Amino acid sequence: MTHTTHAVEDLFAHAFFDLLFEAHTVHRRHFDANEIQISTLLSIKTGGCPEDCGYCPQSRRHDTGVQDEALLDIDEVLAAARRAKASGAGRFCMGAAWRGPKERDLKRVAEMIAAIRGLGLETCATLGLLREGQAEQLAEAGLDYYNHNLDTSPEFYKEVIGTRTYDDRLETLARVRKAGLKVCCGGIVGMGETRHDRAGLIAQLAALDPPPESVPINLLVRVPGTPLGDEPSLEPFEFVRTIAVARICLPTSRVRIAAGREGMSEELQALCYFAGANSIFAGDMLLTTPNPKVAADQALFAKLGLKTSSCAGDRAAQTADRAATHGAGSGPRARA
Repeated sequence: MTHTTHAVEDLFAHAFFDLLFEAHTVHRRHFDANEIQISTLLSIKTGGCPEDCGYCPQSRRHDTGVQDEALLDIDEVLAAARRAKASGAGRFCMGAAWRGPKERDLKRVAEMIAAIRGLGLETCATLGLLREGQAEQLAEAGLDYYNHNLDTSPEFYKEVIGTRTYDDRLETLARVRKAGLKVCCGGIVGMGETRHDRAGLIAQLAALDPPPESVPINLLVRVPGTPLGDEPSLEPFEFVRTIAVARICLPTSRVRIAAGREGMSEELQALCYFAGANSIFAGDMLLTTPNPKVAADQALFAKLGLKTSSCAGDRAAQTADRAATHGAGSGPRARA
């Protein structure tokens, strides 16, 4: 189904309960509605990023107190991966504050990926823009997912970021698909964008061919020292609407409540799960911002009767998909 920005905006305008009912119906059609996939995100290279993303405390252009740190040693990363697995995570995600990885750093990340796969975890990496051939190196190491977010609508994008373009992001996504990797791609809401922009982001995600397997929806964490540090909070029901619309437009994608959960009530999170969110990041930190404690998540899941999922089936499908799609086509591009 083709979702234009206008059509997606019409979905946002539905009566709240009608929208949730439709989203929950779509969700049940494609997923176990009482299952949540758990990922853990580790910053393997923190701070010093040359980009100017207005939301990011790791940009060297913003005075946020985040220090530039070197790439972690593989032993530190493996120790974190073991802790993540012990706490119930099925996927281990690694983030590096780079514009894009240098070859020497990519080799070290590839070693981490292979070692983490050996622990029985799925792997995901977000390393910035990829050059020709780099996605293939990650695939050879055994990477399952590559994360590269579109962040917002094409129209609002330039209000937030000036050092990389929307087309730069689409080009990296195309390289990821060409290498046979699964795509993790979403955005951030609460940056001062309009509902039209939120609809535009979801329309762009739904227009990727094929759509992302994983769609993180981040609620802006307002960090002092960033250009968006004083941005007013997004109205909570609007966030639930965004989750619901994403579920309707991306029926087979895992929709993740990513950044911002630390400031959400249990009731708000429960509405998001009912609306079709079926993935979270677990762990005390998301890169450099706080996240709910694992025990708090487990307590909420118990109240709601939710169970956590295994990624083993996803990995088997990933292996088959990679064999079938490696080198085929040019990967995803947003359709007009």
